[in-house]
Amino acid sequence: MRADPLHYLSDELESLKQQGLYRQLRVLDGEQLPHATFDRRSVVNLSSNNYLGLTTHPRLRQAALEATERYGVGSGAVRTIAGTMELHMELERRLATFKNVEAVVVFQSGFTANAGTVSALLNKEDVIISDALNHASIIDGCRLSRAAIKVFAHKDVDAARKILQDLPAAQRKLLITDGVFSMEGDLGPLPALCDLAEEFGAIMMVDDAHASGVFGRQGRGTIDHFGCHGRVDVQVGTLSKAMGVLGGYVAGSRSFIDFLYHRARPFLFSTSHPPGVAAACLAALDVLESEPRWMEQLWENTRFFKAGLADLGFNTGRSESPITPVIVGEAERAMEMSDRLFQRGVFAQGIGFPTVARAEARLRTIVTATHSREDLQFALDTLGQVGRELGVV
Repeated sequence: MRADPLHYLSDELESLKQQGLYRQLRVLDGEQLPHATFDRRSVVNLSSNNYLGLTTHPRLRQAALEATERYGVGSGAVRTIAGTMELHMELERRLATFKNVEAVVVFQSGFTANAGTVSALLNKEDVIISDALNHASIIDGCRLSRAAIKVFAHKDVDAARKILQDLPAAQRKLLITDGVFSMEGDLGPLPALCDLAEEFGAIMMVDDAHASGVFGRQGRGTIDHFGCHGRVDVQVGTLSKAMGVLGGYVAGSRSFIDFLYHRARPFLFSTSHPPGVAAACLAALDVLESEPRWMEQLWENTRFFKAGLADLGFNTGRSESPITPVIVGEAERAMEMSDRLFQRGVFAQGIGFPTVARAEARLRTIVTATHSREDLQFALDTLGQVGRELGVV
């Protein structure tokens, strides 16, 4: 009998179990709702990125159905051969207007948007200055580019300045930050970083995935929130969080987007979005522009939930967004807390190393516009009960 060349993976999995980091996938039965059924259990869902509840919005459903009926279920090719449909071009035009830029290119996911863009822009002669807590897709793009990577402490503008000061003036530089950090829920210091980029001639890039549909006028993101239009060369957004559908996009100058058409490998070598997806994304933009109540309700719910967590005595770090971490320390305790909550009707996913630092394991909670006040109060009451049992509060 042939020896299993993958036998070492069993040891790796056992190590994860011993560290309290092994997790089984929670299986959703039905729609992605604020109160949903996972693993046959009805729970208050605090683990979804569906900020505005648009995954089930009637206008998005109808747009997807009509486009599928008219154009079919798939595009049939990559964008650069036969897979560019008028729906894709319309979506890119609409996004460019929405983001106040010359042009946009849509990718299959936010991850490929980040990784494909960074790796296309730079080479081994260049250097990247990156926040320590930037998203994994940024980190992977940095590595793929083969550029030198200089990491500065989270939101430490002075540290970023010191790195830039020590680099040759003629060297190509990319300064990159998240707009909203996905595990901390805090905002990047965009105005100060834009100042640095301008002073040292660096390309300024912002990953605005968790700000799209959440911050700025009608959800235009942190660039709009901070008034940094015209100062950010590369903007990355998502279509799969607040927009409720699937994909990512990159926004910037016309020449930059044309370059990505020719050099971004995920764009070149992946089949384009199905027509139903593109049409639903267009409908999501319509909702953002014409139904402001969803963002208003999101922030009303966020303020209520954050205040409740503070009253209970939880450590929620430095969150400034609907992403609110409940920091508990070691991974094993975070996973135990998550499991107890789930058994009592609250789904708040535990997060441990390497996603976050070893001593900063947490529950990552996200409030949405469509949570009822009753669901949020139930979640707070249950968090308080379990937190006291485990000595977290």
